[in-house]
Amino acid sequence: MMIAQPPKIDLAQHKLPSVIVVMGVSGSGKSTIASMLAYQLHWEFADADWFHPAANVEKMHSGVPLTDEDRWPWLQAIATWIDATRSAGKHGVVACSALKRSYRDILVGSRQDVRIVYLQGERELVARRAAMRSGHFMPGSLLDSQFNTLEEPGPEEQPIVVSIAASPQEIVTAILEGLGAIATMSLAENA
Repeated sequence: MMIAQPPKIDLAQHKLPSVIVVMGVSGSGKSTIASMLAYQLHWEFADADWFHPAANVEKMHSGVPLTDEDRWPWLQAIATWIDATRSAGKHGVVACSALKRSYRDILVGSRQDVRIVYLQGERELVARRAAMRSGHFMPGSLLDSQFNTLEEPGPEEQPIVVSIAASPQEIVTAILEGLGAIATMSLAENA
């Protein structure tokens, strides 16, 4: 009896990025999904919230939306983490709102080995999730400003777009499929 072999896959076609930026509005599940994805891939995880200066956190606690001037040093700090991860030959996943194209240009720019994953969700679903969160410094009242600021990534950014309506594990699986990682991981397990 012959055992079916897994399909031959050109691993070069499934080369995983060095860093994945999981983006979306507050309440879309970025931290949860990014940490689960990093765990499954055995990569480093970072949350963009860790890079905010204290003044930004205080503004958000007070319900005051950040300006672009507030965000530039924060985005540069995240880009520095991305570059350090890449330079060290490591892999990482960072959860970051990255709502505007100009923000993603700082995080991704010409880095061919950095990939965007966009967690897409309807405002009503995100609002329900945000209302259930406790201990987070982004109050639900800032949700409108998040959606008003959001510039969804276009096809030229080659995002992996995943609906947040699914369960967290289904979302992670969809991301892995989008990366070609499921086929690559299956090959590695069968080697």
